[in-house]
Amino acid sequence: MKKSAILLVSCPDRKGIVATVADFLYKHNANILHADEHIDADFNLFFLRVEWDLTDFDLPRDQFVDTFNPIAKKFQMEWRVEYSQDIQKVAIFVSQELHCLEDLLYRYRSGELKCDISLIISNHSHANEYAEFSHVPFFEISHTDKVTAEEKITQLLNKNNVDLIILARYMQILSPMFVKKYSNRVINIHHSFLPAFVGARPYHQAHERGVKIIGATSHYVTESLDQGPIIEQDVIRVSHRDAVADLIQKGKDLEKIVLSRAVRWHLENKILTYANKTVIFD
Repeated sequence: MKKSAILLVSCPDRKGIVATVADFLYKHNANILHADEHIDADFNLFFLRVEWDLTDFDLPRDQFVDTFNPIAKKFQMEWRVEYSQDIQKVAIFVSQELHCLEDLLYRYRSGELKCDISLIISNHSHANEYAEFSHVPFFEISHTDKVTAEEKITQLLNKNNVDLIILARYMQILSPMFVKKYSNRVINIHHSFLPAFVGARPYHQAHERGVKIIGATSHYVTESLDQGPIIEQDVIRVSHRDAVADLIQKGKDLEKIVLSRAVRWHLENKILTYANKTVIFD
C-alpha cells in the first residue's frame, strides 16, 4: 500500500477553499489520490477530505501543522491531518452477546480492518476464548461498582494508548465523564426497529406487532443514550413467516455488517462530525 496523508477540513463555506488547498499541496509536490467535498447549506459549512501520496511530497511531517496553519486561520478551519501508516489502537467492549465481537476479530485477523486490537474488556467471562484464539489480551471487569470499574478500564486504555473504543454489544452505560474523554472515539451498535421498540425483549415486541422491516444503527456515543451522531444504518425485510428466533438471527447479521462498516470508515478517516450528524466521505 502507498503511504499517504489525509487532510480533513470543516469550515464556513466560501470561495477559494478547494483551490487554495489544492495549490498548497501542488507546491509541495503532492500527488492527490482522492478528493471529496460536501456543503451543508443549512449550516453554511464546507467539508473536505483530501488524500495524497507521500512518495514525492516534500513537506516533512513535523512541519505540516505550522506550514498549513496560515491557510487554516484564513478560512476558519477545524482540521486535522492523518497518515495511513499510523495504525490505530482499538479496544473492544463486550458483554454476553458475542456475534459482533466474533465478526470484528475475523475481519481483524483477515486484514480487512487496518488496526491493532490491543485488548478486549468485558463484564463477563464468555469472550475470553475468542480473545485467546485471536491472541488479544482479555480483561474481565465487574460493574458492581461502576466508578471502580471505569477507573480500572481507564487505566487499561491509557496503558495501551487506545485510540478507538468499540461497544460490540456492551450492555453497560458509560458515565458522561468517560464519554466526554473519548468524544467521537466510541462507536456503538444497536437494533433499529421500524416502528421503534424500547426496553426489554425488543424482538418479541416487534414480532407481536408484525413488523415488516428491522434494522441496525451504529453511532458515536454521547452523553445522551443512543442519541449520538449516526455513522451507518441498514435494514432488512421480514415477514409473517419469521419467528422471534428468525428476527433475532437476522438482526444479529445486520448488526455485524453495520458495525464493521462504521468501524472501517472511522479507521480510514472518512468521517467528520458536526451538529450531532456525520459526513461520511466515499
